[in-house]
Amino acid sequence: MTAKPEVVEVEGWFGSDSDGAYLVGSRCTACGSYFFPKQTFACRNPRCGSTELDEVPLSRRGRVWSSTTNHFAPPPPYPAREPFEPYTVVAVELPAERMVVLGHLVRDADPAALRIGDEVEVVIEPFYESGDATHTVWKWRPVP
Repeated sequence: MTAKPEVVEVEGWFGSDSDGAYLVGSRCTACGSYFFPKQTFACRNPRCGSTELDEVPLSRRGRVWSSTTNHFAPPPPYPAREPFEPYTVVAVELPAERMVVLGHLVRDADPAALRIGDEVEVVIEPFYESGDATHTVWKWRPVP
């Protein structure tokens, strides 16, 4: 019997519950600014400087702000697939948080069909495998 590979997540960056996947961010209690990845030391708003930050789930859905398809493998330590396959990076605006978050487009989506303003949702998918582990990451999936 073959052992099932361990699933490895980037701890503290995303999670899931009965409603699906979400990104983990932080919100400054003084000025209300949101941050991703989460900030734990101090508010990055140059007009604030508070050290009171709450960990919060970010919006699960947003709108495409921009996207690009990478046709060349990034240099190490990026774990590119062999053979390299182009992948699309999507910048997604989360209006409630007033921020833009980057992430890969899911592999089964057509990047040519993606348009500025399209609604997308965050999902958790495998990113790469190493040894007996499957490493996961958040990605953006178009909402039909």
